Amino acid sequence: MIDDRYGRDVLSGDWKNTAVSTPETVEAVLGLTVEHTVSEWCGAVVGYSGGYVELEDRLLKVRSFPLTDGFLIDGKPVILTVPSVSQTTNPGSGSRAKTASGSFAVAHERAKTALPSRIFVEGRHDAELVEKIWGDDLRVEGVVVEYIEGVDNLEDILTEFAPHRGRRAGVLVDHLVPGSKESRVAEKIMTGPHGKNVLIVGHPFVDVWQSVKPQRLGLDTWPVIPRTVEWKKGICAAFGWPHETQADIAHAWKRILGRVSSYSDLEPDILGRVEQLIDFVTEPE
Repeated sequence: MIDDRYGRDVLSGDWKNTAVSTPETVEAVLGLTVEHTVSEWCGAVVGYSGGYVELEDRLLKVRSFPLTDGFLIDGKPVILTVPSVSQTTNPGSGSRAKTASGSFAVAHERAKTALPSRIFVEGRHDAELVEKIWGDDLRVEGVVVEYIEGVDNLEDILTEFAPHRGRRAGVLVDHLVPGSKESRVAEKIMTGPHGKNVLIVGHPFVDVWQSVKPQRLGLDTWPVIPRTVEWKKGICAAFGWPHETQADIAHAWKRILGRVSSYSDLEPDILGRVEQLIDFVTEPE
C-alpha cells in the first residue's frame, strides 16, 4: 500500500451526487440560545414580531432577525419556526409533551369553566409570571388568577370576595418574611373570620423579579439595592437600563420575563408556593 500523505482526493468518486444535509427545523421557544449566521449575533430568544425573531445577547441588548435567515445552534445550521405550542419536551423525541411548569400536558383538553375559588397575587408582574409558567395547568383546572395591586388591599378584597368552603382564596405575597409588613397582614387575615378558607403563602424576595434565577441574566446574584432607592429602579440602574418612567420598568420586566421559559428558570422558593396554592383552591369540597 502507498501512504497518501495528502489525503483522499475530494474529486474522486461520485462527488456531484454527494448528499447535502438539510438543516434541522427547530421551534424558537423563549430562552433558546441561537446564533445568526451572517452577523454572528448570539443570543436567547425573547420574542417574535411579524416574521422576525428577537434575540437578546449576554449584555441584554436585543436585535431582530427574519426567521427566514440562517441560524446556528451549537455550531449546526437550523431552520427556526415560531412554536406551535407553549412548551414541549424535545421535538421529535417521542416524549410526552409537558407544560412550562413541568407537568404533563393534556392533549386536546378545553379550558374548564372558572371555579368559584381564586388565586390572588400582588401585582401585574406576579400574574404574568404565574400565567407564563402555570397558565396551561390553571386553564385545565379552571383557576383564575387576579392581582390586587399591593398587599395593603388584601383584607378589603377578601372581604368583598367572601371566601367559604366552596369558594377558597389562595394568596401569593412578596417578601413574606418574619417581622415584615406582609407577614403582619397575613397573620391578621389568617387568624380572622376568613382564615380557614384562605391560604396565604409567600416567597422571601423583595419583588417577584428576584424569583428568576440570576444566572438567566448572566449574573451570579441579584444586585443589592439600598433601602433608600426604589428597588425596581435600582435594579434597572444596576443593569444600565432606562428606569425613569413606568414604561421603562415595564420594558425591563419584559426583558427579564423573556429569559423565563420553564419552571427550571425560577427559584425553588416560589415554585412550591404556587403549587401549594393550586392544590388548595382545587381541593374538592
